[in-house]
Formats: sequence, structure tokens, C-alpha cells
Amino acid sequence: MAEWTPPSLADVQQQVETWSSEGLNVVFTNGVFDVLHVGHIAVLEAAAAEGDRLVVGVNNDDSVRRLGKGPDRPIHPELNRARVIAALRCVDAVVVFGEDTPLEVVKALRPTVLVKGGDYDPTCEDPSHPTYMVGSAEVKAQGGRAVAIPLVPGESTTATLKKIRTS
Repeated sequence: MAEWTPPSLADVQQQVETWSSEGLNVVFTNGVFDVLHVGHIAVLEAAAAEGDRLVVGVNNDDSVRRLGKGPDRPIHPELNRARVIAALRCVDAVVVFGEDTPLEVVKALRPTVLVKGGDYDPTCEDPSHPTYMVGSAEVKAQGGRAVAIPLVPGESTTATLKKIRTS
């Protein structure tokens, strides 16, 4: 198998600038994507439908551990998770980031649309609230929009791992 390396933030930023100069609307979303399931796919496909190009931020391994997802997380290393996401037809670019939030990535890429799952609220303006969409203020300030995609009931990484552990 050929060695795969995700593009740098600078490389993705250059690609986004090209797309934007061509009049294309760039959508950004992010996540851990540790154990890919139909809920992830539904959000990614809906995110892609919000614009012309979809960029996905993937949390690196250190940031996943800091997020407190569990002592055994991530299950898959960041390069594998990023490669799987990059292989999806609806995804145009992937960037791995190490901060606790994607704020710096959002500031660098300046997407037209910011998308998160339905457990976030695009109208929430309180950064300390758990439903706040990090980067939404910045995207809206440049004339873009924030969108929450409804979650698929019963589909989550936590539920999937619970099924695996109890079987």
C-alpha cells in the first residue's frame, strides 16, 4: 500500500482560495471520525450538499485524547481516519488539526458554510455553551452561514463501541 500523507493546512488553504476565486462555495465541517458509521456519512453528504466543495477537519490523536472521548480513544490513528474521510466521494479535501477546536482552521480557510451535526445550534452565540458552533461567528461575520444537520437517531460512535464491547 502506498504511503499516504494528508495535505498541510497551507496546501488546503491554497486550494480553498482557488475554489473561492472560481466562485465556488466552500463548506467546512470537522470531527474525530474514529469509527465511521452511517451517522457520519449522513452528516458529510448533507454538508457537501450545502455548497460546491467540502473540506473536512479531522482531530489529531492528541486532541482526541484531550477531548475526553475515553481512555481507549482514538481507536484508529489520525492518518488512517483522515485517509478514510479523504476517500469518500463527497469530500474534496481533508486537513488534520491538533488544536482542541477547529477555530484556527476555520479562520485560515474562511469557508462560506460551516456545518456541524444537529447536537449543535447555529443560532447560539455563547462560546461557552456546549451547543455553540466554534467558528460560526467568524463565518457569519464574512457573510457566510452556519448549518446544523439532523443526526441519525441511534447512530453514534459511542453506541457502536458499546455494541462491540458487549458482544
